[in-house]
Amino acid sequence: MGAMERKYELCGPFLPRRHPSLKTSAEIVDEARRTLRAQSTQRPCTPRDGQRQLFARSSIRADHNSRPSSTFSLHAQNFDVSDSRPSSGTRLSPLEHKSKVAVLNKDEIPKSSPKPPTEPVDTKRGGLAGSRARLLRATSLTTLPPLAGHADAQERLKLGMSRKLPPAQSQVCGDHKEVSSVPHKPGPRRTQSERLAQANDDARVRTTEGGLEWRTDLGDGQNATSTGAESKWDRIAPLLQELKATAASGSSEASLERLCDLCANLHDALAEAGMLGHHGCKKRSTILRTLFQLIDLNSSRLDLHVAELCLALRVSGNNLLNICKLVFQTSRNESNDSLFQNNSVIDFLLGLLLREEVSTSGEALFYCVGTLKFLSGNAAIVRLLLDKNCMRVAQKFIRKLCTVDDAYFTMAGHIFVQLTAALRNLADQPEARPLFVSYALMSQLCLVLQRHRQDQDVCTNVSRIYSKLSSYAECRLSLAETPDCYQLFLELLSKHHHKQDLVVRLLFTLGNLTAKSDEARQQLFRCEDCVDTLLRLYDDYQLREDSPAPTAASVREGEDVLVKLVRVLANMCIHPDVGAALASNTTCIQLLMETLELRSVQESEELIVNVAATINNLTFYHKDSSVLKRSQLAIADCRTKKKQISTIQINVKNTFRNVVLKNPSVLFVLLVMWKLMLSSNMDAMLEATRVYGNLSQSKDVRDFIMQNEVHRFVVTLLDSKNPDVCFSACGVLTNLALDPPYRGSLSLEGASAKLTDCLRDFGAGDWQLAGQVCQALWNMTSGGSEKLLDTQEGRSLLEILTSYLAHCPSDEDKVLKWAGNKDVSGYHRESWELDFRPVAQKLLTEIVR
Repeated sequence: MGAMERKYELCGPFLPRRHPSLKTSAEIVDEARRTLRAQSTQRPCTPRDGQRQLFARSSIRADHNSRPSSTFSLHAQNFDVSDSRPSSGTRLSPLEHKSKVAVLNKDEIPKSSPKPPTEPVDTKRGGLAGSRARLLRATSLTTLPPLAGHADAQERLKLGMSRKLPPAQSQVCGDHKEVSSVPHKPGPRRTQSERLAQANDDARVRTTEGGLEWRTDLGDGQNATSTGAESKWDRIAPLLQELKATAASGSSEASLERLCDLCANLHDALAEAGMLGHHGCKKRSTILRTLFQLIDLNSSRLDLHVAELCLALRVSGNNLLNICKLVFQTSRNESNDSLFQNNSVIDFLLGLLLREEVSTSGEALFYCVGTLKFLSGNAAIVRLLLDKNCMRVAQKFIRKLCTVDDAYFTMAGHIFVQLTAALRNLADQPEARPLFVSYALMSQLCLVLQRHRQDQDVCTNVSRIYSKLSSYAECRLSLAETPDCYQLFLELLSKHHHKQDLVVRLLFTLGNLTAKSDEARQQLFRCEDCVDTLLRLYDDYQLREDSPAPTAASVREGEDVLVKLVRVLANMCIHPDVGAALASNTTCIQLLMETLELRSVQESEELIVNVAATINNLTFYHKDSSVLKRSQLAIADCRTKKKQISTIQINVKNTFRNVVLKNPSVLFVLLVMWKLMLSSNMDAMLEATRVYGNLSQSKDVRDFIMQNEVHRFVVTLLDSKNPDVCFSACGVLTNLALDPPYRGSLSLEGASAKLTDCLRDFGAGDWQLAGQVCQALWNMTSGGSEKLLDTQEGRSLLEILTSYLAHCPSDEDKVLKWAGNKDVSGYHRESWELDFRPVAQKLLTEIVR
């Protein structure tokens, strides 16, 4: 093979390597560096309200009549003392009652044991009589039977016996299960920590094989005799009396402290007596009346003690609502957060989510979740919530809310706003991220979006969760595996296109999904109206001269949307099919070009860089159907562009005006250079140079660059001291040197000397760059033009090449010396063998010839 044949072999344009066999790590990195790149951007920040409130100021729930109130006042009179029925507003007078049961003296007691009735029970008798008769027949009595002839007394006795059945035999409703019915033996007085442990044990949410259990100590069912109850009440009554007396003495600090201690002691006494729970105590009305009166003292700490006791007593109806309001009111003040760490209120609140239904306790659940939302803003309580398995509770609660009847759909929406806001706070915690995946919450939240797609508040909160979690690989994969999530996001973008904070987060999430997954790019592209939806959105947020005068805030918000949207386009077009389709889409190309016209690097740095990167990715697809090849732009549009381009003193000569009009690629070059060439932003210059690297494969583009002296700026980029910028500049010079008439002009600009300096500065640490420098020098010196290297430059280049080639990085010491990192030594060696040595050896042979 002759010298000229060898020169022709290496004298090729700056093109990405395409190797049919399995790529090495060096080839993979080289291909990624030379060709298409996914774009990154900052995650939209989550705004923090100055104060804790149920709904943000921007909420669609501006009408206070359409949602539960955030502010209210609570007093003892708001509660119902009788918790077994709804309050009627009036109290009924007690019925006069005289017992008809004869009291027998000791001597009158028969000595024979009672016998069962000889006559069968009349099963036709309905109502309570029949049930009591059956109960009496099945029960062995240890007391005397009533005298004959007193049927009503007999019935009352039977009724009394049925009421005295042990609580352990009563049915536990809902998801709650009885834990134990073993008699409790009172122990010594416990410390505060021991009381807290017992309280937490009374209301514990735990995971079992069958799901979640809500533990409630329903009391001692084996010793529920009247004598035992009275003895237990004898221990509780003094505490209630002291509570009343202390509360009546005033609300001094000492009094409040004593009341809190008494409430803790009362909780312990009730737990030991087995009187907690809804049916644990016959005199619960007396207890509740005393507790409700403490609310008027307006002490947050005391309020939580009262709430803890009431929740342990399983209040319901209006009382449950008011207790949830009381806890919510306490949680609105951040200074009270520490109070929630010293009791079991959070356990009870989580239990309510599992036990109560929206149809019966919707408003109570709303304030319950609102409390959890406020508390989730505290890092210490977040860890406490995670320890209590709140993510599992949230999963089950979401399923419950997604199945409510239409009559309660609005309330479910209100609750979802609070719940998704709490999950948004939890998403910030590294410990919570795996739980979003393991409990399938990424998919569950898509169900929430589908059911409440009209609700902007719910959609915005869920989009905030996704924007946070989609930055992490395991969460991103879980979301990508959710069926129809891409179509759902596109529908939401179309439906709420004017809701900027929602749009920008959905776009950020789509950008994350398409950043590293070819499958995600293709799935998104194949969704119905995908490209049309994105481009309509682009057009809506494109700030034009004839747009109404925007505020500074709206300009920033609109630009943030465009940054995220252009990033999605840049990532999508990495897929070959998608990239070819977008490169053939006239609307897409025109919008990108219009953005370059309307924005400056100084004002919109990130947007311009992303647009340039998208253009670079699109220019990779040089097909006949590409808009870059076939589009004919309007003459008026071209005239506007040429007028703007003249501001940077690029004179389009008459001989090239036809080229500009015939080849829109040249206009792309001019637009990008107009925006980015003179920018002080290194990222902007890098993207512009990469675009030149792709487009300068065209002879028309090379002619335009040289005639308008753009090559002079490309040569100066070799002094940037940035390896990536130098790499892209070398690619442009490699392509320009393909044409022999231009090699002299490049040499006169000092290209060969700067390339030699670049080889010396970066070569030993970057063999890809070193190989590209040698390729550019080979193209410049081919065809007998070795005279372009003067004596000093030739000696310097010869010395560098000899040094690099003589010391093959085969031994570990030299590899580590050049690579600087043991982890990349293998890649460094492969790059030296594949990228640098072949072209460097032939260049060295040409120089010494």
